[in-house]
Amino acid sequence: MLSRVAESIYWMSRQAERAENLARFIEVTLHMTLDQPEYLVDPWKPLVQVTGDNEWFKAKYGTATCQNVVQFLAFDREYHSSMLTCLRASRENARSVREALSTEAFEELNDFYHFVRDSSPAQLTDPTAEFFEQVRDHALMWTGVLDNTMPHNTAWHFLNVGRLLERADKTSRILDVKYFNLLPRVEDVGTAVDDLQWSTLLLAISGFEAYRREHQLMDIEKIVAFFLFHRTFPRSIYSCVAGVDRSLREIESESDSELPGQARQRIAALRHRLENTNVKEVIAGGMHQFVDRLQIELNAVGDSLGQDYFYATQSA
Repeated sequence: MLSRVAESIYWMSRQAERAENLARFIEVTLHMTLDQPEYLVDPWKPLVQVTGDNEWFKAKYGTATCQNVVQFLAFDREYHSSMLTCLRASRENARSVREALSTEAFEELNDFYHFVRDSSPAQLTDPTAEFFEQVRDHALMWTGVLDNTMPHNTAWHFLNVGRLLERADKTSRILDVKYFNLLPRVEDVGTAVDDLQWSTLLLAISGFEAYRREHQLMDIEKIVAFFLFHRTFPRSIYSCVAGVDRSLREIESESDSELPGQARQRIAALRHRLENTNVKEVIAGGMHQFVDRLQIELNAVGDSLGQDYFYATQSA
């Protein structure tokens, strides 16, 4: 496979996954604002903090109101990681590798982009959770079409690496923000307010029902363990990391590599660390410190992927 094709497929998938995660965060936040008194918590500022682009947002928008944050995360054409710009970039990458995609996959992504673009004027005036639920449904449809119309060959594995790296990153960010920013007062820990916020976070990753099947109560340690270490839930960080590890192994096997690349070595090391860490260690050592290190390691995997497969091959 040409490095250009592999890179375009990787970013096509990663950008669409980023758009889906942003829609999830906005959807559950809009629901949360209906379920609690306004004075208890500011639900919008943490969503800006998730992006790491606080200064960019502050310079352009100032206050983190509902309309400002929705415009920033969903429809801002100048912001490089808004839902709309991500879908536009994903579609352009897909267009450049049409020969590697099924017709159904490209058409679904094209419909997805046009749905968001054409809906933006109305949503900027009056954003609704129902719209962002529809965005999530489009994303799930596109993922299903990809998985059911593409051979699970090298191209599919690059696609899978992109979406799972992005998913792990966003899952870690939303967990980090909750732990430090959403709960307004120490005395609220363990109350109905606290339970509501943790439930909202589980809904953001479609994990509420899966968590409740295993646990009766909203327990912080159990929720953090679910986010970080659950072996089979597809949006837990461990599950994403394990999926990237498997796909990179397949890519190396199909490319007849004699030695493991830096990306696979890094993801294997991260998987091993997650397998040998328990939730008590994470909480005792500091959630933010754990997540910060995790994000650095995920970024290093992405950088190494470029060196292993994209840039080095192109310059040879």
